[in-house]
Amino acid sequence: MNGKEFIKALNNIIEEKHIDENVVWEAMEQGLTAAYKKNYGSKTNVKVEINKETGEFKVFRYYVVVDDYIYGEEIEDEDGNIKVLDPEINQDAQILLEDAQEKWPDAKVGDEFVEEVTPADFGRVAASTCKQVVTQKIREAEKESLIADFADKQDELMLGTLAMEDAKNYYVDLGRARGLLPKAECIPGEELKMGSQVKVYVSKVDNTNKGPLILLSRRQYGFVKRLFEHEIPEFQDGTLELHGVARDAGNRSKVSVSSTNDRVDPIGTCIGERGSRIANILKELGNEKVDLILYDEDICKYIANALSPAQNVIVNIVSDDKEKVALAIVPDDELSKAIGKKAINIKLASRLTKYRIDIKTMTQIQEEGNQ
Repeated sequence: MNGKEFIKALNNIIEEKHIDENVVWEAMEQGLTAAYKKNYGSKTNVKVEINKETGEFKVFRYYVVVDDYIYGEEIEDEDGNIKVLDPEINQDAQILLEDAQEKWPDAKVGDEFVEEVTPADFGRVAASTCKQVVTQKIREAEKESLIADFADKQDELMLGTLAMEDAKNYYVDLGRARGLLPKAECIPGEELKMGSQVKVYVSKVDNTNKGPLILLSRRQYGFVKRLFEHEIPEFQDGTLELHGVARDAGNRSKVSVSSTNDRVDPIGTCIGERGSRIANILKELGNEKVDLILYDEDICKYIANALSPAQNVIVNIVSDDKEKVALAIVPDDELSKAIGKKAINIKLASRLTKYRIDIKTMTQIQEEGNQ
């Protein structure tokens, strides 16, 4: 491979792997230096430099002039200046004064000299020896680049393609990397087809020895939250605010919303004309029901709203300390709606408002008052 082909190959790697070009050049120089040391008996005092324009490389050897071989000791030059040699410097990094003066007649103890020592056949030796070193560096740089790309994707919504599956997981192609979507993190009852595009919530990004581990979910409440934020522009421009999501995946979600503009109805805006906006979200969630809850700073009103579809709910705060307990009083014929099938409605309302909700009918309250 000539110099121009070498440069072209490196540039292709840089572009394909999205790697900082300085990392690649540094890896090449380290690999070539290792190759020279291995094949030509040098230990510490050589460095390979690559011409980034021509692709040519040269090997340089560095010397410190001494009057006798020393290790980690102070030496004094003819001007009285004291210099301490690095204890890591081996004998091949030192040159005796008489030998140095044969090459550099004006050499003095303590001087440093550099000479080019590029072997004629070094290109062939270097190509085979440095390949492993360079490959490893490129893998490390690629891993770091991937981690940087996905570090800010946690808790975000991404669109990927179902590439593979095994007994427990789907593997989703996200472009430069694949995410892991456990089947347990899918919406219960949904069927995903290989090759199809799928929206996923990035629940966690971990840095591992093999690169980023990107864990995905369609089951977590954050998936619903991000769907609303992506599908409804008013959340992005600040007209609407999303205060919370409580979810029983595959069954029901409650989404708490409010408006910063008195003229904008937050629930109507989320639903859209003839249900056009909410339809896209419901389609993504399958058969899951979504209750849009009007947020209110008055916690009693907020809890009453959260118990929808139950109507005419009266709420009293029993405890507002760490336990946060509320009593909801409902008409007799609204009790089943307030509790919901398998108590899902009241559980989700409790999660959404962060209050434990006890519930009684109006009849029960009256009976207790007569006792």
